[in-house]
Amino acid sequence: MDVNSHAEELASDLGVDKEEVKADLQNLLEYSVPIDEAKQSVRRKHGGGGGGSSPTPDAVDVGEITTENDGVTVTVRVLTQGTRTIRYQGDDLTIREGEVADETGVISYTAWQDFGFEPGDSLTIGNAGVREWEGAPELNLNDSTTVAIADEPVEVDREVGGDRSLVDIAAGDRGRNVEVRVLEVDEKTISGRDGETEILEGVVGDETAKLPFTDWQPRSEIAVGADLRIEDVYVREFRGVPSINLTEFSTVTPLPDPVEVAEDAPRLSVADAVGSGGMFDVEVVGNVLEVRDGSGLIERCPECGRVVQNGQCRSHGDVDGEDDLRVKAILDDGTDTVTVVLDDELTAEVYGGGLDDALAAAKDAMDKQVVADDIADALVGRAYRVRGNLSVDDYGATLDATEFALAADDPAEHARAALAEVGE
Repeated sequence: MDVNSHAEELASDLGVDKEEVKADLQNLLEYSVPIDEAKQSVRRKHGGGGGGSSPTPDAVDVGEITTENDGVTVTVRVLTQGTRTIRYQGDDLTIREGEVADETGVISYTAWQDFGFEPGDSLTIGNAGVREWEGAPELNLNDSTTVAIADEPVEVDREVGGDRSLVDIAAGDRGRNVEVRVLEVDEKTISGRDGETEILEGVVGDETAKLPFTDWQPRSEIAVGADLRIEDVYVREFRGVPSINLTEFSTVTPLPDPVEVAEDAPRLSVADAVGSGGMFDVEVVGNVLEVRDGSGLIERCPECGRVVQNGQCRSHGDVDGEDDLRVKAILDDGTDTVTVVLDDELTAEVYGGGLDDALAAAKDAMDKQVVADDIADALVGRAYRVRGNLSVDDYGATLDATEFALAADDPAEHARAALAEVGE
């Protein structure tokens, strides 16, 4: 972002010193204020009013918008709208957010005031700011933006409204509606921005998938076994997978009929699973190529549970670690590889004994490595079916296993079938 050019434009419009304007802009940008909001704030500070002297931008197609645009005018159809409260410059603000589209593409938006539109409306939005959000351009509708009903309805080949199956939910979604069965619920107390806050966390499911959720305004309707329609949720990434978030504006309505929930996780090739960017409850089949360092007998920090290296926790420094069992194995199905992590219970199953047995074996051998070596002898070269939660980041793909069992089928055949399907 070229702050100099923005500062020069503002200084010229307002008739004030460029360096003073630049300093004001940089101060606001350091607090993640969108550039258009920052420019409006600087205008108001120097008596320039809300709109300045900039002309209304020319109309553009959604598909042409980039983060290089300062402001745009678009004629679009509203696809979705969600509402939530955010903390902005120390104040709680209610924003509207979602997606709009024309025949050339879809773009997300954030409206910093209620313009009164709803999903399905066709609008001409004038002088909307543009910022980068989640790596893509987003429209910012602020106090210098105009919103009017379009002269003609905007026809788009897109679904209007927020209803989605769980398999189609993605991080960054806003204004989504789901119909689900509650599978798990935990009450938690966390330290929030206003002190200790009570929340609900758990898992919901439908016939397509399962996903974690957080209810920031705990509702009595959310209980294990409840079948619910939940409207106006937003989705963020949590531990590499989409997580549904309920706010004070979300509505929860009991359903008269039960929601069917998929018992089996979708089985994918490792390449397809990794290519998804992260999945909650997925199954892959492959051969264990290697048991990595950090397997077998390990020590964890008693405060945070992180693995301790040489008596040191990354968060808590020098600690007396607590013994635990873990496996980190490389699984390959011929399309790609993934690191599979087994917790203490699954590790005990593949090792053939629990923590006490592992400690006794290490004591007899006077070497903890004997436990990891025994696990490697049991696993390497054999085919396994693994079910769990997949996260993908800059360090690679990790599958936290909930099930780990010898495969009854041939992973190489699955890989050949997946590759043949890609080639069709």
